[in-house]
Amino acid sequence: MRALTSFQLNPGSDDQGATLVFSGPMTVSSLGLADKDLRKIDGSIGEINVSDVTMMDTVGAWTVWRLSRDTGAKIIGCKDEPQKLIDAISKADSNAHSIRAPRLPLLQRVPEHIGTVMLNLGRGFLQVVGFLGQVILSAGSLFRHPGRFRPKALIHQMELVGVNSLAIIGLMSFLVGIVIAQQGAVQLRQFGAEIYTVNLVGRLTLRELGVLMTAIMVAGRSGSAFAAQIGTMKLTEEVDAMRTIGVSPMEALVVPRILATMIMMPLLGFYSAFLGIVGGAFLSTLTLGIPFFTFLSRVQEVVPLHDVWVGITKAPVFGLIVALAGCYQGMQVKNNAEEVGARTTAAVVMAIFTVIVLDAFFAVFFTNIGWG
Repeated sequence: MRALTSFQLNPGSDDQGATLVFSGPMTVSSLGLADKDLRKIDGSIGEINVSDVTMMDTVGAWTVWRLSRDTGAKIIGCKDEPQKLIDAISKADSNAHSIRAPRLPLLQRVPEHIGTVMLNLGRGFLQVVGFLGQVILSAGSLFRHPGRFRPKALIHQMELVGVNSLAIIGLMSFLVGIVIAQQGAVQLRQFGAEIYTVNLVGRLTLRELGVLMTAIMVAGRSGSAFAAQIGTMKLTEEVDAMRTIGVSPMEALVVPRILATMIMMPLLGFYSAFLGIVGGAFLSTLTLGIPFFTFLSRVQEVVPLHDVWVGITKAPVFGLIVALAGCYQGMQVKNNAEEVGARTTAAVVMAIFTVIVLDAFFAVFFTNIGWG
């Protein structure tokens, strides 16, 4: 039968406290029952006697040292080998010795953090450029070998990106058109120029807000879906399996999504701008006394044709950015399911930020070429 650890609490004088005497082995296999009773001991302990202990491992040494630390008792009768274990455990006490590295001074910590962020941005930029190069090579390969192109995958992605998002984009655009017309009319009324609400709604929706709001909605809806889908496939090693059987993930997963988004973005942008104008016409009919169809015909007179071309020109570029961000972040998933969520969030943030920056660039560019 396996020997168990036994102990006895011998009362002592009031100024010294009781003596706790251990006997038998003090190992991980023998301390189970004794440890429960040891934790119930109340009162002062002056000494811990381990002279009758026949064997002691790390668990036994830790038990003796813990009792000594908590009660302030002195350990007596300890042999050389158990004493080495107790000394080693006392030096590794996490309460007495901090395991955290000392914090750097503020003047050194801030530049170091900024440098780390800038290095990460540089690496990320190079990775994005490399990913874009892979997309171009894959598109060129499909152009040379059109039999490898998957039209069904393209049509399926066009349905997901375009057709399935018509409702939410239409509702959003209609409401944004109402808001623009209402706020514009309030401000223009101060100058007796409410009729120019038509100009404001028409030019703003066709030139800027129609395609910009659509790009933001597609980034939140489809860009995040791209990152989550490809990231999950990467996590479950489906992407590696495709490479194993000779199928290029870039040709099968990335290129159809990018093409579908670039094709659908101009259509969605024009659809969004049209419903924004309808929303403005609807509000103008109710509050400004401008008939609905008069508002629409007036839009044709006051909005120059190049405003339409500005929106249509920006749309495929925004679609490319949204699809690239989603597919790139999805292909970066490596370790665990938590990274899928992090990469999905990063895809939406990257797409929206880049779209807004490019929109500002386009605004300056078209103004300088006379399409302002």
